[in-house]
Amino acid sequence: MKHKRILTCLFSFTFLIFTYQVIWGQDSNTDEDKRFDLDQNGELSQSEKELMVRVVRIENERGVQFSVDEIRNLQNGRGEQPRRRGGNRRGGSREPAGPRLNPEQVEFKDGAATIPDRETFKKLSYQGREVRIDTQLIGLEFVKFQIERTDTEDPQLYFMNTETHRSHGSFMSAAGLRRGQGQKRGVLVYRPLSLAPNGEPGVYTFEFNPNDAFPFAEIKAVHNLLIEKMPILENRLGYCPLWGAINLYRNEKALYDKAEFPVYFEDDLYANIGFLPLNSAESFGRLQLLDEIERPSPRDIVICKTLPNEMSRVAGIITGVRQTPLSHVNLRAIQDKVPNAFISEAWKTESIASLIGKYVYYKVSHDGFEIREATQNEVEKHFSNLRPTKIQKPIRDLSVKQIQKLEDIEFTDSSIFGVKTANVATLRTFDFPDGIVPNGFGLSFHFYDEFMKHNDLYERIDRLLNDVDFQKSLEVKKKELKKLRDEIKKAEVPEWMMDSLSVLQNSFPKDTPLRCRSSTNNEDLPNFSGAGLYDSFTHHPEEGHLSKSIKQVYASLWNYRAFEARDFYRIDHFTTAMGVLVHPNYENELANGVAVSDDVVYQTDGNYYFNTQVGEEMVTNPNETAIPEEILVDWWDSSNYRIVKESNLANSKRILTDKNLSQLTYYLGAIHNKFNKLYNSTTMNNHFAMEIEYKIMGDGKIIIKQARPWIQ
Repeated sequence: MKHKRILTCLFSFTFLIFTYQVIWGQDSNTDEDKRFDLDQNGELSQSEKELMVRVVRIENERGVQFSVDEIRNLQNGRGEQPRRRGGNRRGGSREPAGPRLNPEQVEFKDGAATIPDRETFKKLSYQGREVRIDTQLIGLEFVKFQIERTDTEDPQLYFMNTETHRSHGSFMSAAGLRRGQGQKRGVLVYRPLSLAPNGEPGVYTFEFNPNDAFPFAEIKAVHNLLIEKMPILENRLGYCPLWGAINLYRNEKALYDKAEFPVYFEDDLYANIGFLPLNSAESFGRLQLLDEIERPSPRDIVICKTLPNEMSRVAGIITGVRQTPLSHVNLRAIQDKVPNAFISEAWKTESIASLIGKYVYYKVSHDGFEIREATQNEVEKHFSNLRPTKIQKPIRDLSVKQIQKLEDIEFTDSSIFGVKTANVATLRTFDFPDGIVPNGFGLSFHFYDEFMKHNDLYERIDRLLNDVDFQKSLEVKKKELKKLRDEIKKAEVPEWMMDSLSVLQNSFPKDTPLRCRSSTNNEDLPNFSGAGLYDSFTHHPEEGHLSKSIKQVYASLWNYRAFEARDFYRIDHFTTAMGVLVHPNYENELANGVAVSDDVVYQTDGNYYFNTQVGEEMVTNPNETAIPEEILVDWWDSSNYRIVKESNLANSKRILTDKNLSQLTYYLGAIHNKFNKLYNSTTMNNHFAMEIEYKIMGDGKIIIKQARPWIQ
């Protein structure tokens, strides 16, 4: 398939220092808060706080500030809403601009009589936000059409140039058509994620105005006419009845059940997904089935029949099971700038299976994928251009020599403690209820650096990096890195450091299990995720001194997958540093999940994306048989949501309750707005979103354990 566009992600490993901006302080009497104190009682109620979160997001996106009266109107539903959700209002009549034209007489700038191929459809289509009242089409690729003389044996089909004419009225004026009997106005939508009747990804659906209803015989006639004038629709076309046609469809369901074309409802189009683009990019490499090779190399494009928990650097990824965009596999694909997609049973698809073992070009975009055989010269040129030419040196500040409480760590301290620690510390300033955000301590990079120097480990690593066998053999590299990690775990901790860790450990109640979380200077950055590269550990009281788990976290800096990622991008191993975030471990949770303040999967407009699983079954590293719950939630109104997929571990029950969704959308909205200002969204290519990790505890309490920018 060919594609409309490729979304590129530009990654830089140089840590960015952002200017701290004071926003929405905890003083409820700030000027910002006063605009939302609608009952003027001197403090914000929870409903006023929730309104503030929603309105400020609109203000940030539009670069405006609403007055108190405008805020009241928004609260009461009378003001300008952030978006509209469909409608059935028809445009007024418009006088034709000239004589009536037959379909063959219409100029291409206005429309066409036939669509011979996919490229022509793309030229006639529109995809974006300017859809007038048809808000259900936002973000979809579509071509509107009009059929004249449907009450005769010679109907006339006009495909509109929808880039030129967004409304049927505008097109009718250009084509000299007048409103009257025997007309049908519809839209042909391309849905690249859904399986077509022929079993391949990419289905087209036709639908009509929301309140139109036509009997089966007329729907069948339209279906046949569309295929006649656009032959590529054969075995790829289905009917999508909108709300006005549902009752008539139900009355004639027996006829549709026997028809040669399928009927899709909106929910079906989510569930019937056979292709899901996780990361849009293009690459070259050797196509390999992952279970037929012992270990993938950076030059392999791998087909995974199941979703692996870990993935070293590869040239591209295809999975035969659905991924979520929040899995570590996809976050690795994003940071490595490699294409990644779910393609149903890809290894059985002839166009893919015939290329296994060969060099290929592989491209993923929003509306499809392309894979073809490539030459070795193409592959060599691709990889020579991909790696940076200069060594990248992450910034590490070793000036802070004490363990610090999170309350004493600021957003700008990420070059001292790592981004994960700094962001959790910043979350604690957002005036959330007690216990929502973990409370603990941060170990600075100074501790890691002193530990490594105390044991001459830098010299040990230097010798390793200059070893010829280590440089040339993946097997030797993996073996030697494991030996290095074992040495780090057994190494002596300086006495002063042991004392400091003892004070930290004893500051928690006795028998408290402590979570020791990796926090480096090359992960969780605005333009580099690093997710899944490093490891975190829970230190249980019976394990003794906390230094045991701290050394395990330090050792994870030298995981094979982390080393390969740094090596490929020429990241200086010696300026990479490990901090540690320490807080009480959470146990016996009802659920855990990840959410993004944008719909990063289905690309719907104005929705939050929630991905949740029961208990401790992780959504970032899922079991291959575990299917998480997926919910899209309107960020303006949390009561307006769609359950896209149910968890297969939840016994047909919802994991996130209405109360959970209400609370989480409030927290996620506040986090989005405040970090948007802290990070300054202009550095994020003007499209900012935040990702959070959360837990639902046994008592129903929500824990926000992490927040980081979502890499677009």
